[in-house]
Amino acid sequence: MQKKVALLTLGCKLNYSETSSIGMQFLDRGFKLADFQEKADVYILNTCSVTESAERECRQIIRRALRQNPEAFIIVTGCYAQLRPEELAQIDGVDAVLGSNEKFKLFSLLENFQKRELTCISVTPTENLTEFGVAHSTDADNRTRAFLKIQDGCDYTCSFCTIPLARGASRSLALNNVIDEFKKLLDAGYKEIVLTGVNVGDYGKNIDTNLSNLLNELINIEGEFRIRISSIEPNLLTEEIINLTTESEKLCNHFHIPLQSGSPKILKAMQRRYTTEDYFELIHRIKNRLPDSGIGVDVIVGFPGETEEDFIHTHNFLRDLPVSYLHVFTYSERPDTKAISLPGLVDIQERKRRNNILRILSEKIRVKFYSEMIGTKQEVMFENVNKKGLMHGFSSNYVKVQTDFIESLTGQICPIILTEADTEICSGTIISTKKSIDLVIT
Repeated sequence: MQKKVALLTLGCKLNYSETSSIGMQFLDRGFKLADFQEKADVYILNTCSVTESAERECRQIIRRALRQNPEAFIIVTGCYAQLRPEELAQIDGVDAVLGSNEKFKLFSLLENFQKRELTCISVTPTENLTEFGVAHSTDADNRTRAFLKIQDGCDYTCSFCTIPLARGASRSLALNNVIDEFKKLLDAGYKEIVLTGVNVGDYGKNIDTNLSNLLNELINIEGEFRIRISSIEPNLLTEEIINLTTESEKLCNHFHIPLQSGSPKILKAMQRRYTTEDYFELIHRIKNRLPDSGIGVDVIVGFPGETEEDFIHTHNFLRDLPVSYLHVFTYSERPDTKAISLPGLVDIQERKRRNNILRILSEKIRVKFYSEMIGTKQEVMFENVNKKGLMHGFSSNYVKVQTDFIESLTGQICPIILTEADTEICSGTIISTKKSIDLVIT
């Protein structure tokens, strides 16, 4: 009987691309993919360790998988596995804990997938994480958009972050190799490719190139496609990259730019590499050049020492920026970070209150942005998912849209005029067919 493997990803887009590559190894060896909610012979959980809640969720998922099949072989990998493998090995039923390097070598590390009395732990020390595990979307990933890992690790020392401990130093996939992997994804039929990494803007460090050089090479490849950058630090979003986005339709009109705090005092305590003035100037420079651009912002609330005044400063700073949505995170104490020893701990309930306030602000910001898009032409790529007769997709500037399912449009980039919007709904016309449809924006 054909064995089944189920894969689940927690965390960032980089994790998704790596999970897909791991899944392909199983497909190549005759395994059948199963949903993580189904009974499977092997369960693989690719973990995140950004917050305590992400780790708690990981432990819950492991127990749930074992309830579905007590005899299943459980593999845990990813950042949580790299940082605290012994902690995961103590969970009843976990058979293997694989670190950041080892996740791509599991078939050479594990002789079989039979339950074990003792957990196999294989984790390379962080200081020795120098390999680059190539990862991209594959047949194991049922997504219309492809994810391509171009960079891994981080040399930054943000006081709240464990990622450098989990991923090691910054390193990049050679430019020629990126181009080869990119072309494979185009040949597989993907129309949108998302460039991912821990610190994508740092691409090319130590290999005598940079992200703008790579983008220049990619946009000159023949074919109908577009490129999205998953996230980029404000100090690494160069004028060259902005210029390329202005000049080429192959680069999505969308940037996700972490801020983390609008309070100069807190930003300094976080050990970020820019000031609020730098960030303010960058956002306005982008919007002056690309008025329709979508801009997402990461922000953390409840960082040690964040007073009510600091929080209000952050709220008002974000309220007055011409951005399109926020990703709001509640500060979580992480072992082995500088922030954990800082004074001024913020009460848990107060952190949740501030998180809720910024989430409400994010909704207002998104509604305002969507309203401003009425009357504009947007390029929407519909995903290959039929949800109760509906399909959805994203525009180049990251407006999420939904309409009646039309199979011929899945995976295609369609020019659309947006004509009407309120908090949830926008009406539009697909220009190529002159057919009016209702687009529901969520």
